[in-house]
Amino acid sequence: MAVPDFQSMMLPLLEAIADGAEHSNSAVYSSVSKQMNLTSEDLQLIHSRGGQTVFYYRVAWAKSYLKKAGLVRSPKFGSIQITESGQEVLKNKPAKINLRFLKQIGGADRLKSSGKTEAVLDEESISESSTATPNDLLEAGYQSLHDALIEEIIEQVKRCSPQFFERLAVKLLVAMGYGGSLADAGQVVGRTGDGGIDGIIKEDELGLDVLYIQAKRWESTVGRPDVAAFAGSMERFHARKGVLITTATFSKDAEDYITRIERKIVLVDGQRMAELMIAHNVGVTVMQTYEIKRIDSDFFAEEE
Repeated sequence: MAVPDFQSMMLPLLEAIADGAEHSNSAVYSSVSKQMNLTSEDLQLIHSRGGQTVFYYRVAWAKSYLKKAGLVRSPKFGSIQITESGQEVLKNKPAKINLRFLKQIGGADRLKSSGKTEAVLDEESISESSTATPNDLLEAGYQSLHDALIEEIIEQVKRCSPQFFERLAVKLLVAMGYGGSLADAGQVVGRTGDGGIDGIIKEDELGLDVLYIQAKRWESTVGRPDVAAFAGSMERFHARKGVLITTATFSKDAEDYITRIERKIVLVDGQRMAELMIAHNVGVTVMQTYEIKRIDSDFFAEEE
């Protein structure tokens, strides 16, 4: 039989983890394949992108959408666990779970990455009557993958140690060009008694211009007091420029505060951090590259 589409895998996946325990992705994927009676030939079919099987790509997408809808979660990297919302869904077991069902139970806002992605990738738009062009589908698919990667990066960083996050923050800013071509421009200094400074980047050879960094894995919204504390730490070091990076978000008061102080502080929340990591290839790698080509009209222009 052909490998089912990713929406057909949503209900079997949720049923495979119905016991509420934490399971490895590989064990759950294996359970789904058995529920769907897939043959060894089905499971060995390689996706056109290469590197992974068609089944793996589709079951991973099923997991991604269930996760966005709040029915499953990843307690740690490579694992999956049903949530209370997921268990509620199984109590009144639906005939099937698909994108339309996830929207109906209140997951529309979480599923919506962007207006264009939603418009092109919902189940009506991918039907035969779709008005979406191949370029629309390609762009929407790229955006959907991009959004999923952002979520994955933030979750992965939250699971890392504070020391790793401090090193990541310094490495990211160096990758963005701060420190120029100076060797060892970035330095992690986070330790007990560091005065709230986790890293520094020298922007000139003599160290006359230094960028100060604080990197914290907060879960809740970061408010004005935390930002003011960082500003106070900068003052003790006579610092003029600083970057505060967090895996969470900043409150409106915190954002307003930095506009009213003399020191220049840039706030980088989890979303922005992940976007910068992708843009500057920190902690990510290219999986596949597509070249979109068109006719070269100049080549075919005949001289009169």
